[in-house]
Amino acid sequence: MRADDPDVIEIEGPPPLSHPAEVVIQALSPVVTPERRRRIEQVVSQRTDDLVVVLDSISDPHNASAVLRSADAFGVQTVHVIVGSYGFRASRGVSKGTHRWIDLIRYETAEACAKRLRDAGYAIYVAATGGDHHAEALRTQTRLAVVFGNEHRGASPEWAELADGTFSIPMRGFVESLNVSVAAAVTMQTLAAGTRAPLSHARRRALEARFLMNSVKNADEIINEYVGND
Repeated sequence: MRADDPDVIEIEGPPPLSHPAEVVIQALSPVVTPERRRRIEQVVSQRTDDLVVVLDSISDPHNASAVLRSADAFGVQTVHVIVGSYGFRASRGVSKGTHRWIDLIRYETAEACAKRLRDAGYAIYVAATGGDHHAEALRTQTRLAVVFGNEHRGASPEWAELADGTFSIPMRGFVESLNVSVAAAVTMQTLAAGTRAPLSHARRRALEARFLMNSVKNADEIINEYVGND
């Protein structure tokens, strides 16, 4: 997919909440259906921050969109992105709006990304053909960041020093590797299931508030009216 395709959009991180999460929830809950409210709570309850994905200079908007869609599907709340030369672009048609439900954190360099992950207690493993470990072996890591590199060049050389190791997905056919979006999806499905810790109460409420705002037309106006009448 060409970067100048009209279906392609630049993806930024989510905007901060304009009011405390509890205020947003109280203001917007009455204007969504009970079914929608339950759906939001169900989705949030299955999210995790124990597993995060890092995309290093992904160039194809189709691949970027597919990874975001898989992250949403498998409950991975945060995707870290080293933006590369062309920013971080996604396809509306492929992402189906899933970028609105994901936390996206952008960086200019691998070093900046790795520092933030280390400070937050993550082990870092890079996807690579013939990696040191199979993806399944990383299930025991309680806080884990998995890095996927550019479609053509792979991950930046800096990750050799920044990461704890490499991993691969076992291949049983003649091919030696998978498309990056497929590899990311398989890895998330393998590692997100089972024992990943749920989000903290405060984190869950913040996401519930944001998801409500994404679900309600003119959400800011409704919240401001609620606050004004409080």
